[in-house]
Amino acid sequence: MRLAVIPARGGSKRIPRKNIKEFGGKPLIAWSIEAALKSKCFDRVIVSTDDVEISNVAKNYGADVPFIRPENLSDDFTGTIPVIQHAIQSLSSDGTDFQEVCCLYATAPFVRPDDISRGLHELNLSDASYAFSVTKYPFPIQRAVRLNEEGRVQMFSPEMFSVRSQDLEEAYHDAGQFYWGKTQAWLRGTRIFSVESVPVHLPMHLVQDIDTEEDWIRAEWMFKAFALASGEN
Repeated sequence: MRLAVIPARGGSKRIPRKNIKEFGGKPLIAWSIEAALKSKCFDRVIVSTDDVEISNVAKNYGADVPFIRPENLSDDFTGTIPVIQHAIQSLSSDGTDFQEVCCLYATAPFVRPDDISRGLHELNLSDASYAFSVTKYPFPIQRAVRLNEEGRVQMFSPEMFSVRSQDLEEAYHDAGQFYWGKTQAWLRGTRIFSVESVPVHLPMHLVQDIDTEEDWIRAEWMFKAFALASGEN
């Protein structure tokens, strides 16, 4: 069996009630739920939350909420892996066996069912523990700068100053959409950002994680652009 777990705690501070705030005409979490269901990859799609209102919204859009996440797994410092471990252990208590488990973020309104399915394919095609969404950095990270204590600019890698941009190695970052993993890898706590993972490449224009108000505004403009391109407006 295959399981989708959508973590969605109620205590978002930078964007209050972020997971159920309206985005594109529906609660933000609804986009992830609907993509998971449309992918046809899963025997169960559940939301792991500590919040009754989020639970009710999730159920309205077709997800299961088989438990309320405990308080000790719902603070600002709880990582993704412990939340997925808790979900697997809670649902396996009756003998249910999951071969693959996908963590799908509630803050990924541009996630596509086909990409979720492609992630499963990449995982099963390899001997890796995980497959997760990545995209390219739009600018060479070797040219990144920082501000020192005096407010002056310094390069992180000054030795790269004279290297042509086309000669610099491409770099990728987590696209913040989904993480497919083999159940035992989740339960062992195997690190995701490691050689235990294979990438699922996404184009930059489909990637926008939403953590801050600025992220939200950018995502809204992206949504409007997609709607315009598809003739919906």
